[in-house]
Amino acid sequence: MKFYKTVSYLFHPILFPIIGTILYFIFLPRYINSRSERSLILTVFITTYLLPMLFVYLLKRMNMIQSYDMETTEERKFPLLFLTIISYLLGIMLYRTHIVEELAVFYFGMTLTLLISYFLLYIHFKISLHAIGIGGLIGFLGVLSFSYELNLIVVLALFFIISGAIMTSRLKLKAHEGKEVYLGFIIGLVIQIITSTINHNF
Repeated sequence: MKFYKTVSYLFHPILFPIIGTILYFIFLPRYINSRSERSLILTVFITTYLLPMLFVYLLKRMNMIQSYDMETTEERKFPLLFLTIISYLLGIMLYRTHIVEELAVFYFGMTLTLLISYFLLYIHFKISLHAIGIGGLIGFLGVLSFSYELNLIVVLALFFIISGAIMTSRLKLKAHEGKEVYLGFIIGLVIQIITSTINHNF
């Protein structure tokens, strides 16, 4: 079980935004100076990692959630709504720079997946955010690879292997049922492909 817990922590959903952002700058260089690039990465790190961590910590201190794992659907509602708003505002900010448009669309896609996850909580369906995160990242990189003729076969293959480890871990730890994990991966993957493809075509 220690292995599965380690995998779940190493690839926590809150890390996928910053991972996607860093990979974007690695594989899709733009006419942007290093200082601006570092500034954008720092902004993403603060808004998608530090702020949510602080928010969840405060919720725990105020007894609004019982644990950081947020095991029940009720505990997940407020944090998910917060993450949805943060993701959307970050997408708007990035889009207005007119420099990292594809990255902005990545966050719009993430916003949509989080919104779907939020509404599913009202029918007591606790979709796997781990699976959504890795599925979305694979979808995002896949579209970039296709659209810009980048050879990311090895990278995508690696992330597919990682996705298998992540989803297996969530099942072994009994954090989710199979349908919650598999649907999460599909939603994350498909939404990113759709949003990125629409943006590229228009």
